[in-house]
Amino acid sequence: MIHSLLAIYYREMLIMRRRLTRLVPSWSVSPLLYLIAFGYAMGKHVAIDGHSYMEFLIPGLIAMNSMTQAFAIASEINIARFYWHIFEEIQAAPVSDFSYVAGEVLAGITRAMLSTCVILILGLMFGVVLSCGFMFWLGVFLNSFVFASLAVALAMLVKSHGDQVLLTSFVITPMAFLGGTFFPLQNFPVWGQNLIHILPITHAAKVIRAASLNNPLPIYSYLVLVITGAVFFIIAVVCVKRAKD
Repeated sequence: MIHSLLAIYYREMLIMRRRLTRLVPSWSVSPLLYLIAFGYAMGKHVAIDGHSYMEFLIPGLIAMNSMTQAFAIASEINIARFYWHIFEEIQAAPVSDFSYVAGEVLAGITRAMLSTCVILILGLMFGVVLSCGFMFWLGVFLNSFVFASLAVALAMLVKSHGDQVLLTSFVITPMAFLGGTFFPLQNFPVWGQNLIHILPITHAAKVIRAASLNNPLPIYSYLVLVITGAVFFIIAVVCVKRAKD
C-alpha cells in the first residue's frame, strides 16, 4: 500500500517540478496584489486587536491560499482523467482506493505548503515577521488536508473538466472571502457569524492567525479541522470506488 501511495504522490511531484517555474509566480501574484491593495494601501493605518492590519491579513492570505492550492489538485486529477486517461490505467494497476486518495491528498498538501512559504517570503518583503512554529504549520497542514480531500472527492463526481470550474466558483471562492481572511468576523451580525463558523476555512484562519501572532490557540478549531478532514477523506475514498465501478 505504501509503495502505491508513494507512486501516486511521486507522479504528481514530477508534474509539479516541471511546472514549478510557472507555479511560483502564479502563487505570488494574487497574494501580492492583496497585500498592496488591502494591506498597504487601505489598511496601513488600521489596527486589529493590537496588531497592524498587515499582520492580520497575511495569516488570512495563508489560510486562503493553502485552501485554493490544496483544492487545485482536483484540476490535475480531472486533466489526468479526461485527457490523459491516467485514471483508467490506475484502475488496472494494483493501487487501492485508499492509496490513490492518500497520494493525491499528499500532493495537494505539498502544493499548499510550498505556496505558504511564498506568502511568508512576501510578508518579509513588507516587513511582517510571523511566528511559524509547530502549531502554525499544523494549522496549514490540517487546512490543506481538508480541502485536498474535498478536492479528490469532488473530482470524482464531475463529468467534465469544465464542471470543475463551476465547483471552484461556487465552493472555494465564497469561502475565500467569507472565512475571516480579510476582516474580523465580529464585523458580521450574530446570525452571520454562526453561518460563517460552519465553514472549515473560518477555523483554519483562526488557528493560523492565532499561532502566527502568538495568541491563545483555539483548540476547538483544530479539532474541527481534524474531524472535517477525516470525513472528507473517507468520502473521497468512497467516491473513488464508485468512479471505478
